[in-house]
Amino acid sequence: MKISVLTDNHAGGYTPAEHGLSYLIESEGKKILFDTGQSDMFIRNAGKMGVSLENTDYVILSHGHYDHGNGLEHLKKGILICHPGCFVNRYSKKDKHYIGLKTSREILSSSLNIKESRDPVKITDQIIFLGEIPRVTDFESQNTQFVFEDGTPDFITDDTSVAFILPDGLFVVTGCGHAGIVNILKHAINVTGIEKIYGIMGGFHLKETDNQTRETIRFLREKKVRNILP
Repeated sequence: MKISVLTDNHAGGYTPAEHGLSYLIESEGKKILFDTGQSDMFIRNAGKMGVSLENTDYVILSHGHYDHGNGLEHLKKGILICHPGCFVNRYSKKDKHYIGLKTSREILSSSLNIKESRDPVKITDQIIFLGEIPRVTDFESQNTQFVFEDGTPDFITDDTSVAFILPDGLFVVTGCGHAGIVNILKHAINVTGIEKIYGIMGGFHLKETDNQTRETIRFLREKKVRNILP
């Protein structure tokens, strides 16, 4: 398994950064573009890194926020797997700033084969798109900073992740982690039937030293997760 970080919040030695996320994941003979950031920077950085995006098998969108999916408009072809809730109009609660995807489903479907699912999707026997994450803990996803167009709370129910079954256990890649890291990992265990978590990488959405952060750390320690890459 190989993961190339095409863009995130931190610049590399010769690659610029932007607020957002994009990974190219190579596993099981498949090339998966996981999120696209908010511009074409993922394409430009891939070129600088010598990483080919040609023959990408799947594009996976973790959720419908601009900093993870606005780069989709720069793709000319591909199979996009995402939750159907990714294409709703959504805003920040604080200043009503639009934070949803810039390009509509209808426009994207002219270049991408879009497959929407709330349920888990088996890409291969060892790679699973997790679909909608059940919110089962009492310390995650209790509040939200986001609203829909009508002002009702938006808990980002489209937030999802991908689980990879490796010889050492599950490796889970998250986008922003709005669903909560423990909720995500518990769902990955339930979907795959594999208890051992080898690692987790991506957005954790833990910004404070609060109960959610403490409980997440406790769970990761309890599960003896060896590789934690936020």
